[in-house]
Amino acid sequence: MDILKQLDQDPYFLDRQQKAAFLDERIQELTRHHYAHCAPYRKMLDAAGFDPETAFHYTDAPFLPVRLFKELELKSVPDEDVVKTMTSSGTTGQSVSRIYLDRDTSALQQKVMVKIVSSFTGQSRMPMVIIDSPSVIKDRAKFSARGAGILGFSMFGAKKFYALTDDMQLDVSGLAEFLETHQGKRIFLFGFTFMIWQHFYKELLRLKQEGISFDLSGGVLIHGGGWKKLADEAVSAQEFGKRLEDVCGLRSVHDYYGMVEQTGCIYMQCECGHLHASIFSDVVTRRHRDFSPCGYGEKGLVQVISTLPTSYPGHNLLTEDEGVILGEDDCPCGRKGKYFKILGRIKRAELRGCSDTYAAEARV
Repeated sequence: MDILKQLDQDPYFLDRQQKAAFLDERIQELTRHHYAHCAPYRKMLDAAGFDPETAFHYTDAPFLPVRLFKELELKSVPDEDVVKTMTSSGTTGQSVSRIYLDRDTSALQQKVMVKIVSSFTGQSRMPMVIIDSPSVIKDRAKFSARGAGILGFSMFGAKKFYALTDDMQLDVSGLAEFLETHQGKRIFLFGFTFMIWQHFYKELLRLKQEGISFDLSGGVLIHGGGWKKLADEAVSAQEFGKRLEDVCGLRSVHDYYGMVEQTGCIYMQCECGHLHASIFSDVVTRRHRDFSPCGYGEKGLVQVISTLPTSYPGHNLLTEDEGVILGEDDCPCGRKGKYFKILGRIKRAELRGCSDTYAAEARV
């Protein structure tokens, strides 16, 4: 199957039956590919008694626990074809996932991410405020999840400004100058949820109380990386958005759900507050007791399916997150596909989102 043909389509145009047919074919193709080229993956499927040469529904394919990428070297290409190794977020002492990308997989992930995000932000590149420090971008051959997220979303920025200094202080004069330079233009902002709250929102609030304010009413903010720390502070997604609007006028605020193990296939939050699976991915929730599929509205473990990775067997993963699928093809926003919400990490699971791991390390 030529996955590139899907790039010509709207990322939310397939209905349930059309998408299932596409995913059946693509996931069978990827499962057979990784079975042939990744020895540890082949051993796991053999041990499970699964024959990838038989036809199967995409939801019946064996899934890998996402934690395996911390414990095994899983790749389906020769070492000389690896052009980039990405690592997951983790607090000090935690092991991290290592994801091996060849040129084709990296390029496809980038193209799909552009397709998904531009359906929310528009096609034009915008002046960009990155709510982080420039020091996070270091070794371009070995990305952390945080650095990879910044670089990935930087594709949507024409001119870029890092709003935080290396010691995580808001560059107030720099921000004022940047906004004045691009006055009247739509501004794109990106950052990780807790960092935005701790180092951007709280400082803007302090400044506003001193009579210094910034107008970002024409901006669009995309943020992600986990909610655990803010949930601990009793800050909901609704409160997060309301506070930002109060302090600087930001009204267009979109969370996203994604992971380094499936870069490119992010799940964007629509105007109705729902996370959406695009035509390039799918989400399934499974019951804790027997891993059987949950029904709509039923809490379960989140399984994520991606049509993209060929350099490593990351196409079908069971996460350590809990979530609820709310519906399919009938979100009021008009986008087709499944829409859902994430409830949080399962108990005793390690922190791994960029936002939450940063908060844990910062100890604030």
